[in-house]
Amino acid sequence: MPATEADEIDDLRELFLHDVPLLDVRAPVEFAEGAFPTAENHPLIDDDERQQIGITYKEEGQAQAIELGEQLVSGDLKARRIAQWKAFLQRNPNAVLYCFRGGMRSKTSQRWLLEEAGIRCPRVRGGYKAMRGFLLEQIERNSALCRPVVIGGRTGVGKTRLLARCSSQIDLERLAHHRGSAFGNHPQPQPTQIDFENAFSIALMKLVSQGNPYFAVEDESRNIGSRHIPPVFYKRLETAPLVLLEASDEERVDITLQEYVHDALAAFQQDTDEQTGFRAWADYLQTSLDRIRKRLGGERHQRVSRMLQSATEQHAQRGDTTGHRGWIAYLLHEYYDGMYSYQLAKKTTRIVFSGPGDAVLDYLRDRYQIESKDARSADINKA
Repeated sequence: MPATEADEIDDLRELFLHDVPLLDVRAPVEFAEGAFPTAENHPLIDDDERQQIGITYKEEGQAQAIELGEQLVSGDLKARRIAQWKAFLQRNPNAVLYCFRGGMRSKTSQRWLLEEAGIRCPRVRGGYKAMRGFLLEQIERNSALCRPVVIGGRTGVGKTRLLARCSSQIDLERLAHHRGSAFGNHPQPQPTQIDFENAFSIALMKLVSQGNPYFAVEDESRNIGSRHIPPVFYKRLETAPLVLLEASDEERVDITLQEYVHDALAAFQQDTDEQTGFRAWADYLQTSLDRIRKRLGGERHQRVSRMLQSATEQHAQRGDTTGHRGWIAYLLHEYYDGMYSYQLAKKTTRIVFSGPGDAVLDYLRDRYQIESKDARSADINKA
């Protein structure tokens, strides 16, 4: 039985709200440029095959291009690709597939799955192009509907930690895979701008669909690493109420030590041996410091570089991380605090509350109905 219109879906909102698994049959180069959080790439044709077919289509027409495609992907190669689709669909029986426009590649994949594996898999009408366009439209629509509450505060006060305790929030740094500072890089690269926008659009759409337009988001600049926040949403952040999280200097050093020393080192060592990971992490710290050399000034940069080198050597030789507290405290007070005070002076009219973590959570709950995950867990345990 050939695939029919019943095997085509166009409710993109439900697709993204429910995290439906997506079988992307585009070429790897297309997938690398941009895809969706729940998508896996198992192509019908690879990059070279796509190029050959594209040339034939331009020079000889569609019929000859289709014929070439059938020749290039046949026999054992065809069987292997169908087996990959079958394995994916066995793990994700509710999945749907898509190509770039929802045309020939999607229909061919559907037909092969049905004929060779007996599996019916719906395709997305309009394919990737329709889904991407839908998510861009949703950014515009939901940015107008949402009411973000911005969590600000000095570097090291634990804004990201507090955000994680909010039941209604968007963690832009997690989506951008970057901590949003000169030391913000992770061992793995950032997503493409398209991937970041797609993931952000879905997260925002989910929040707005819950009914309460208010949610917490961390105070960010326009760019998070090399990814930029969609302008229409950033404009909302620039006028949103600002809640300032406060913490003692000692707490700020503790938090920064945990995130940029212990957690970052563990991340660098995750996929390699300890020594190689340590060297890569130490290089990342020095490179990050060099990135702000001009703003620090030569003398201060040299001083903190010596402190960092001494702390890293002590760490490597004895496993003692206490030496890192010195350069962390120096940077917090001599560099980050000055920048923070300058930026905060432009935002004073937006400040609606300031206080330590628990007080901030109480305020968010009472004023904006943004619940704390801690409170929800306690309620569940009581029940």
